[in-house]
Amino acid sequence: MKKILKSTLLLLCSVCLFTACEDDNDSNPTLVIPTTFHLNTPAYAQANTDLASSTELPFTWSQPNYGGFPVAAQYQMQFSLKNSFTTSVAQAEADESGKTIADYVMLDQIYNSCQGTVNASSLAKGLEQLAGWDEDNVPETVTVYARLTSDFANDTIYSNVVSFLVSPYYVELKDAPVEIWYLVGGCIADGKWSNNADAIGTSLMPMNIIQGVEYDKKTGTGEIQYIGYFPDNAEFKIVKTPGDWDHYVFCGNGEDMGTSLRNGGDDTGNIKIAEGGYYMITINTKDVTCSIEKYEEAVKVYPKLCIAGSFNDWSDSDLTPVFSFEGAENHIWSYEVEGGWKLKVKLPDDWGTNWGYKDGYAGERDGDGNLVVPEGKWLFIFNDIDGSYSLIAK
Repeated sequence: MKKILKSTLLLLCSVCLFTACEDDNDSNPTLVIPTTFHLNTPAYAQANTDLASSTELPFTWSQPNYGGFPVAAQYQMQFSLKNSFTTSVAQAEADESGKTIADYVMLDQIYNSCQGTVNASSLAKGLEQLAGWDEDNVPETVTVYARLTSDFANDTIYSNVVSFLVSPYYVELKDAPVEIWYLVGGCIADGKWSNNADAIGTSLMPMNIIQGVEYDKKTGTGEIQYIGYFPDNAEFKIVKTPGDWDHYVFCGNGEDMGTSLRNGGDDTGNIKIAEGGYYMITINTKDVTCSIEKYEEAVKVYPKLCIAGSFNDWSDSDLTPVFSFEGAENHIWSYEVEGGWKLKVKLPDDWGTNWGYKDGYAGERDGDGNLVVPEGKWLFIFNDIDGSYSLIAK
C-alpha cells in the first residue's frame, strides 16, 4: 500500500501569484512512496563478463515514481548467487556465533543518478564472500542476480531482479587494516609539530593495536592505545589523517587531560597535561571517543635497546630512540626493516630481556617467538613499556 506524505507549496510574494496559488490549493503535489522501480537488464547479460580482465560493469535504471516530480534518492547495488536477498554479508559477519549464512552482498558505492558502474574487483570479492571459494575451486561461469535499493524520505524500496553471467576469480580476502590515529606536539617525538605522512616516526607518533581487542573486519575501527611519558605542562593533539588539522582531530577542551573532537569549525586548542608522568591514551575509533588517564604500573627506562634477527645473524644492531625533544624520556624506538626478516628486540649483549612475538605481523607477544616482517620495506616503531609496535610502509 502506498504511503502518502503531504507537502506544502511556498507562497509567492506577489498578490496575483498568491491568489493563483490559493485557487490551485486543491492540486498541491503529493509525495508518493512507491513499492518498486525498474532496473534495466544490462546489454552484456548473456556475454559472460570476465571479472579478472574487466574494470567496471555499467547499470542503468528508471527513477522510482515518487509522485511525478524528481527527488534526490540514493541508490545501492545488491548481488546474490541464489536469487535470494534475505541476509547480507554484513549481517552474517555481525553474528559472532557464525551460524548466520549470507545470501547477498551489498556494495558500498552510492549512486545519486539513474546510472552507475560497479567495480569488477569489488564484485569479485563480494561473490567470493558469498560462495566461500578457495583458490582451486572457482567456477568458470556463474549466474549473478542483481537488484537495486532506493533510499528516500527514511524509506527503502527495491527494484526488480536482473541476472547476468560472469567468470569470477579468486580474491584473497583480508580484514580491513586497523584504523590508526597519531600523536603530534611539542612533547611528542622530536617535538616539531610536523603533521604529514613523511613525519611518521619522527614527529608524528602512531598509536597502537591493543592485544586481545577485536576490530571491525570491514572498517578496521576499535580501541587503539598509546602509553608514554609526558613532561610537566605537556601540549599535543591527536590526528586521524596526517596533513589534516581540521577534521577528526582531538584538541583540548580547556580542562587538564580534557579532549574535544574537531571535525571542521574552530580549533579549541591543544590537549594539556599539567603534571608530568606516565599516561595511557585510549581512543575508540568506532564511536570516536578519547580518554586519558594516569598509567600506574612501574616503568623501566632503558638507555639503549637493540634489534637482532635473520638480517644480522642474530647479533645486536642499535635501535634509534624516537623521543628527542628537550627533556624527553624515551620509550619509543625505531629501525627500518624489510620483508622476510625474523627479529626480536633485546637488551645489548643480553638475551635475558627480550621481546618476541608469535610468528606473523601484529602477532601476540611471546618471548619464544619472532616477529616475521611481511613483504615490503617498513619503519618498525617499538614501545618498550608495553611491547607494542607498528610497521609503517616506506
